[in-house]
Amino acid sequence: MSAPRLEIDLYKIQLNARSLVQRLAVEGISVTGVTKATLGSPEIAGALLRGGVHALGDSRIENIEAMRRAHVPAAMTLIRSPMISQVERVVAHAESSFNTEIDVISKLSCAAQKLGKLHGIVLMVELGDLREGILPDDLESMVRQVLRFPNITLAGIGTNLACQSGVVPETTNMDELSGLAASIEATFGLELDIVSGGNSANLAWAFSDSDTGQVNNLRLGESILLGREPLHRQAIEGLHTDAITLVAEIIESKVKPSQPWGEIAQTAFGDKPLALDRGDISQSILAIGRQDTDPHGLTPPSGIEILGASSDHLIMNSGQEGLFVGAELRFQLNYSALVRAMTSPFVTKVMQVATVTSLA
Repeated sequence: MSAPRLEIDLYKIQLNARSLVQRLAVEGISVTGVTKATLGSPEIAGALLRGGVHALGDSRIENIEAMRRAHVPAAMTLIRSPMISQVERVVAHAESSFNTEIDVISKLSCAAQKLGKLHGIVLMVELGDLREGILPDDLESMVRQVLRFPNITLAGIGTNLACQSGVVPETTNMDELSGLAASIEATFGLELDIVSGGNSANLAWAFSDSDTGQVNNLRLGESILLGREPLHRQAIEGLHTDAITLVAEIIESKVKPSQPWGEIAQTAFGDKPLALDRGDISQSILAIGRQDTDPHGLTPPSGIEILGASSDHLIMNSGQEGLFVGAELRFQLNYSALVRAMTSPFVTKVMQVATVTSLA
């Protein structure tokens, strides 16, 4: 089988989605399955839908278009503010989009009129993480303007936390989002379909004893795909953490000194490593590198250590026993490693359907 490759167990992804959908439904919260880390894979989108997600969200219109071409049967939301240069594509292929700029919404309105479509707008509110978002004091004015545009409907409001600055979703900021939603509904005499509280980082808050208020949707990707929460990368009880595995092949295996020799300057990626002198070690090189994944996001098998990586090579201390050329190693991935591996054309994606009835 080709290497490097991602082995993707679609059934485990489906089970993870189903578990979170069912647990959040008790709290009155639906799930938008996020496909951006999967390059809009129709197969993974199908697993999310079989797991019961409410809709699909992606940050790239190209991924949404790929899922449309594959006839994925779901409502889709562009969860990054549209580029003005892509508004016609957004309206043509996504039922709704996340927005923060009135000029963009104006162009979406023009595109929607041209295409004879109605396009939904979710206004994103800044609640401290300092990525995208309208400041709370400016939200009412923004809503007033949005409601005037033809072929545009206000689908809801949302926020994003824990991405840019690591701000934790908790009672205070979620209560503020609920309060803003209630205020908008009362002021304008309307009902918001979506109050999107955030992403996989919101799960601890959602499963706590806190009142979830008007928050009725979360956007989940990492927690479903990897079975972990993003705040501390801890496994989520009841979920599979091995639904996706990275496999790479050994192309060199030798005993070498652990210390480089000669004058030391920067590496190819600007680092100046400080290698520990451990004497001679069994060193293996795998045919995968920074161009394909994030080496810092890989967890190797027990007893094996990642020493470093260049564009195309992953260098390992293979422990007590040297590994032979042609052998394969399997790695667990974090979100950063997964995103890079999924988008690398040099990493084969192998979809598997297992019959899992309990956690491995």
